[in-house]
Amino acid sequence: MARRTTLPAALLLAAVAMVGMNPTSAQASPPGTKDVTAVLFEWKYDSVAKECTGTLGPAGYGYVQVSPPAEHIQGSQWWTSYQPVSYKIAGRLGDRTAFRNMVSTCHAAGVKVVVDTVINHMSAGSGTGTGGSSYTKYTYPGLYSSPDFDDCTSQVGNYADRWNVQHCELVGLADLDTGESYVRGAIAGYMNDLLTLGVDGFRIDAAKHIDTADLANIKSRLTNPSVYWKQEVIYGAGEAVQPTEYTGNGDVQEFRYAYDLKRVFNNENLAYLKNYGEGWGYLSSSVAGVFVDNHDTERNGSTLNYKDGATYTMANVFMLAWPYGAPDIDSGYEWSDADAGPPNGGTVNACWQDGWKCQHKWPEIMRMVAFRNATRGQAVTNWWDNGGDAIAFGRGSKGYVAINHESGSLSRTYQTSLPAGTYCNVQNNTTVTVNSSGQFTATLGANTALALYAGKSSC
Repeated sequence: MARRTTLPAALLLAAVAMVGMNPTSAQASPPGTKDVTAVLFEWKYDSVAKECTGTLGPAGYGYVQVSPPAEHIQGSQWWTSYQPVSYKIAGRLGDRTAFRNMVSTCHAAGVKVVVDTVINHMSAGSGTGTGGSSYTKYTYPGLYSSPDFDDCTSQVGNYADRWNVQHCELVGLADLDTGESYVRGAIAGYMNDLLTLGVDGFRIDAAKHIDTADLANIKSRLTNPSVYWKQEVIYGAGEAVQPTEYTGNGDVQEFRYAYDLKRVFNNENLAYLKNYGEGWGYLSSSVAGVFVDNHDTERNGSTLNYKDGATYTMANVFMLAWPYGAPDIDSGYEWSDADAGPPNGGTVNACWQDGWKCQHKWPEIMRMVAFRNATRGQAVTNWWDNGGDAIAFGRGSKGYVAINHESGSLSRTYQTSLPAGTYCNVQNNTTVTVNSSGQFTATLGANTALALYAGKSSC
């Protein structure tokens, strides 16, 4: 099929708007000393801005990830955000002004912004988008027409066939032909526009369904081609497309980490986690994005979720304490209908009201962000386990964590590499005294944890 080779004027301007600005150095993992991302799923941008100032910045979160900003199909379901109909910043979560203000407010709070970016596909139907744009499945006036989509119009159905996975339609969504220069340029124009608004990174939705070379080409067209880049590539044993193919572009989300955490916490022994990460055959820590759950997996049952209570909390505590990958904390809302969109159209008046779960603000989880920042770069030391569901380990001379996932309380003396002194157990705001031999004695109730770190002596 013939393909267009020129860009619409608006995207062309976005593509060149930042030429001359100096890109930052390449980053395979989130840059800086703070690598924890709060994923505020389906939060309106003005609510995100308030949370950056009130919680994320003070708690030490390095990043906030926001839901897709592009104009999308209408509807109350959360997944309407993942069916774009134009690249205007005109989704239900806020307009261009709200988005720009959110980015600047979060930056002022010391929090960088990652955008969930939908570039594999467009919509599955026809109508008028959230910003007023008319569209049909293969026609998006001023942006795309039928020659810009892949020739395969059947659904992806054979994950052993690379061509099927990367050229057919994911759940019936119009699949962009990302091998074509025009399409690559249009996508880069959208992402460059987001960069002009101050965005610090991108989460690439459905990256597995885009050839890694296509993504590399798109990234090379960005005004900051070394921008932080996190790709959704779900591992499947024996599948044609594997996560390791994508690490040259940036981080890759390591789904096995979340799947296995559920199995270990629910059915096996926490003692097995002694070599968690690369020792389990996962991606290199330096390019792995990890999570206990995300918006998809909490709904499809493949991982733990907020409904698992203390088990979910303890899994997040472990993830933040353990030095593997760059962690995401999923923060969404209560649901019984897996399709249901956000309460109040995405407006969060207050955490733990109107169905908002705010997992990023649960004290046991939130306080571990500062622990992670304080222990960054420190190896695991002084591992202990009872062969079952009680474990403890240090992070060099900077921190120490104990997790009791047993059904009863646990009392014992722990050996650490911490200097002698008084520390705050940030899990429950009580003090712990470490003696000159690096030891302390503590009792942990069932499904509770303890976390100490250097520099935090008082509660």
